[in-house]
Amino acid sequence: MNNRILKTFAIACTLSAPASAEPTAKELFAAKYTPSPESSAPIGSHARGCLAGGSQLPETGPTWQAMRLSRNRNWDHPELIEMIKELTRFAAAQDGWAGLYVGDLGQPRGGPVSGHRSHQIGLDVDIWMLPPKRLDLSRQELSSISTWRAKGAYVNENWTPQHHAVLRAAAQDERVARIFVFPGAKVQMCKDETGDRRWLRIVRPWWGHHYHFHVRLA
Repeated sequence: MNNRILKTFAIACTLSAPASAEPTAKELFAAKYTPSPESSAPIGSHARGCLAGGSQLPETGPTWQAMRLSRNRNWDHPELIEMIKELTRFAAAQDGWAGLYVGDLGQPRGGPVSGHRSHQIGLDVDIWMLPPKRLDLSRQELSSISTWRAKGAYVNENWTPQHHAVLRAAAQDERVARIFVFPGAKVQMCKDETGDRRWLRIVRPWWGHHYHFHVRLA
């Protein structure tokens, strides 16, 4: 094999070799364990953005427990952190409820989150449907409940008037833009609500949200 052929072969191998993989945005944001030093501000859109100056929801409080902390997803805009705390205090006043179990918020600097299309700018939070009896669940006990009766837009026996009350309180908060919950819950709440029904426009049916409901600030 002469030098010209060797050079041609080398060039061909170089051109066909895959480029070194650049880290994805999801990987880059997940690698940040602390918030940025700027003032708090959402940047971009719920499904394509990031968060400056994030605040952390503590693991536990008088009326909440944050779930699955190994994911480091208990960060959000401070306005949402305050809204969550207020909603947990309301929930704790419901018969038989100790507060709320808080699922995924966002990452310290926002950005793409595995398992979610949104939760990127610090204005989204998932609240578990499981009514808290205590606020010190172990990792082995971390499991929510479904409130959906399969094959249709129906709730099952786990759905309670307290769920209705908590969702109504969240929807009536002027800071809240949307609440996503499975269709059966929206249908049931429309049937059961006897007072001012305007808050129901905030609640949007979205399949899959029967183990938790999703609150989004404006």
